[in-house]
Amino acid sequence: MRIRSVISALALVLGALFAPGFGVLSTATDAQAATKITHATATSMFRSSGITWSSSGGCSDRNNPTCTSFDQLNLDTAKGAQTLRSASGCALNITGGTETGHASGTYSHWNGYKLDFGKATCVTNYVKNTFTYIGVRGDGAPQWQSGAGNVYADEGNHWDVTFYNCGGC
Repeated sequence: MRIRSVISALALVLGALFAPGFGVLSTATDAQAATKITHATATSMFRSSGITWSSSGGCSDRNNPTCTSFDQLNLDTAKGAQTLRSASGCALNITGGTETGHASGTYSHWNGYKLDFGKATCVTNYVKNTFTYIGVRGDGAPQWQSGAGNVYADEGNHWDVTFYNCGGC
């Protein structure tokens, strides 16, 4: 009887730890519960932090792959970019957001979890000297993980960052 009570209590604790809203994104259901923001809200947040953005098409249409859109970006992703900016002291230029044309998946650009940042020496040095190298991704991109769990993949000409949370905001 006593063992059953301990197991039951442990199950309750573990369930609470991985429940939506606790901060741990453990399932697709949790991912779908993220707070989404508009392009206008995101650009206002970025502007207030000194973060710039650009697109090869000079546009922000989510359905055009040459645009850089922030429509349906996760609030924590926007806050994560702000955290990166303030913690690193580096200039940041976002070159990819939630627009179509990126790889699919639960933690994808389209679903609001990823941003691409233009490659700059300051950002590269910050990522490589501050975060933990965790090996190469399936496509060969080397990756570093922040203490908060966010993942920075070096895709050659830009950083592809997956924000599972706001990075300690």
